[in-house]
Amino acid sequence: MFTKLGRYVVHNPWKVIAAWVVAAIAVLAFAPTLADVTSKDQTSLLPDKYESVQAQKLAADTFGQTNDATASIVVKRGSGGELTAADQAKITDLAAKLTAAKIDRVTAAVTGPQALSPNKQVQIVSVGLKGTAEDQAVLDAVQKVRDVTGPALDGTGLDHGVTGDAALMLDNMDAFDNALVVVGIATIVLIIGLLLLIYRSPVAALLPVITVGLVSAIAPGLIALVAKASGLQVTQDLQTILTVVLYGVGTDYILFLLFRYRELLRAGEEPKAALAKATARVSEVIVSAAGAIVVAFSALLLAVFGGFKSLGPGLAIAVVVMAFAAITLIPAVVSLLGPKVFWPSKSWQQTPKGTTFKRLGRFTARRPALVALASGGVMVILALGATGMKVDYDAFSQLPAGTESSRAVKDLQAGFPAGALNPTTVYVKSTDGTPLDPTELTSYAGQLAKVEGVGAVLPADAKGGLALLGPDKTVAQINVVLNGAPYAAESLDLVDGKLRDVSHAEAPAGTTTLLGGVTSAYTDIRDANDRDLKVIFPVAGGLIAIILALLLRSLVAPVILMLAVVLSFFSSIGATVFVFQGAVGHPGVSFSLPIMLYLFVVAIGTDYNILMIARLREEAEVGTDPRTAADLAIEHGGPSVAAAGLILAGTFSSLMLAGMALLTEMGFSVAAGIVISAFVMSIFLVPSVTALLGKWAWWPRKLKTRAAPAEERQLEGSSAGR
Repeated sequence: MFTKLGRYVVHNPWKVIAAWVVAAIAVLAFAPTLADVTSKDQTSLLPDKYESVQAQKLAADTFGQTNDATASIVVKRGSGGELTAADQAKITDLAAKLTAAKIDRVTAAVTGPQALSPNKQVQIVSVGLKGTAEDQAVLDAVQKVRDVTGPALDGTGLDHGVTGDAALMLDNMDAFDNALVVVGIATIVLIIGLLLLIYRSPVAALLPVITVGLVSAIAPGLIALVAKASGLQVTQDLQTILTVVLYGVGTDYILFLLFRYRELLRAGEEPKAALAKATARVSEVIVSAAGAIVVAFSALLLAVFGGFKSLGPGLAIAVVVMAFAAITLIPAVVSLLGPKVFWPSKSWQQTPKGTTFKRLGRFTARRPALVALASGGVMVILALGATGMKVDYDAFSQLPAGTESSRAVKDLQAGFPAGALNPTTVYVKSTDGTPLDPTELTSYAGQLAKVEGVGAVLPADAKGGLALLGPDKTVAQINVVLNGAPYAAESLDLVDGKLRDVSHAEAPAGTTTLLGGVTSAYTDIRDANDRDLKVIFPVAGGLIAIILALLLRSLVAPVILMLAVVLSFFSSIGATVFVFQGAVGHPGVSFSLPIMLYLFVVAIGTDYNILMIARLREEAEVGTDPRTAADLAIEHGGPSVAAAGLILAGTFSSLMLAGMALLTEMGFSVAAGIVISAFVMSIFLVPSVTALLGKWAWWPRKLKTRAAPAEERQLEGSSAGR
């Protein structure tokens, strides 16, 4: 099948290219965009079985509360100290100006003595907003609030910052938009620069930019179509990650083809025949590698957290499109260019001698046990760091330190508990329809206030009552302020532990209770995340092992590869923990990091294993002894694995330029994981272990020793891809 495909594409390049151009135009003209299906609120991605979701539904049914956004203006003296009576008057005047401005979607701007902190250092102006924090009109309103607030307080000696869920969303969007631009530019520059170093050819360097650019026009539209048809939500960071995946994976596949094409040209093949043969040989590897990635990504459909569930299928679609382009569009373009794809370099015409990979291959063949012990030892040492991993759910830490919303949150803590902007809401509901007793509710609120870690229970009405009763008096709302920040680990532990236990155990007789609010939602996200990791990893690992077993027709080799991949995963986490929790001093790594490493290190890193093990199998099939097979596999396959790994690692490292903690951690950890997968696992560990196992690596398959055709042996004796 792949042989016929290679011949057709190489001999009909214009038809193939035209089909891709037509497809791109059709998708751009008729498909929705990713922005149309993107959800920016992670708390909305939980299923109904979680307590925070049930609490939100009860609030909506009883109090008419929706997910209407809020904004809070935090004001303090620039020089520190207490706010004077004149300062408080200016803040009151600010609230009046905001109300008089009649900003669309702003329902009210309120402040007063009750909004002044006990130490009189901070005062809050609460701004009501009509609509959710995801609504563009609400985000525009937040920006207008900022536009009014700045001039109103200029020259007063007061510092201010607008924060709250809508302001956080606005800053988050701006940060992600800036990150997308930075990452896109850095990715293209890195790919072109590295390919220029590898091939010394501007044509080869620009090939991924042009072809992947065409695929990038198609994939987002297809993802949006599937999301709209299936109801899947798409997370905000998909577009940034998608750019890196398409260029990273696409460049890998292009390198696989060009290295094999150049190898055949050096062996004396005619250009068209060489390209057709290279396409046929590489297509099996690309399809198998892409299949492993798609299976791994699609396993995220088993997730209960919607952010993971939608991310996997979206990226799987992109990889399918890119793999199809790699075996059709790329060979078609190269067919038109021929050997000029390497212009002006003439290195494709001759085989270099005494290369680094030839020496590494010979050393591995002579000392496989030493190489296996050294490479495996490095990975084990790094993996030890994973035992100290702590997980951070703080959404504010994702933003650049200088954003207004994150700065205002820090200012707020000078006078109020860190949880003041996002209280945890306890809902009390009568189980038999009997009206709730206000006295019992007051006593119950007092019990909640005594829980260690709770800063206060906020007054619910003008009379100072601690519980707000619903219209039929069968449901009550109590707002609890935590001492810790809403997303901090200690706050999540408190809500998931003592506060939840006390809220349920001390509830008035004949009632049930539900915990709502941001902290409760992220507690449920944490539980969902823990569950997803336990389910997705083994399922995906098993499915990838099946694909490898079908490709290699062996049971031992897939086990070797999967054990190596698992080790590389924990090595990547360990390296990240050493750097960010140790050297940098972060309280933990982002909760989405293990899934991201799973997506890119486990799934994409398998590409390199497949390429290397396929080369080892080729050598075994022609009767090469195991140690010589390892030598030749490293000599011929090592350069393409190293080049692809270097480019993919460089591509992901561009995320470190985004200025956001989440993307910085992701960029470093995935780049480190790719380096480990390519340069330690695939080039050294897998060939050395295979050499030690010998024929047992392919059990139960019995490889038939056969004499290789002279043409093929000439090729195998040549030095490829250096």
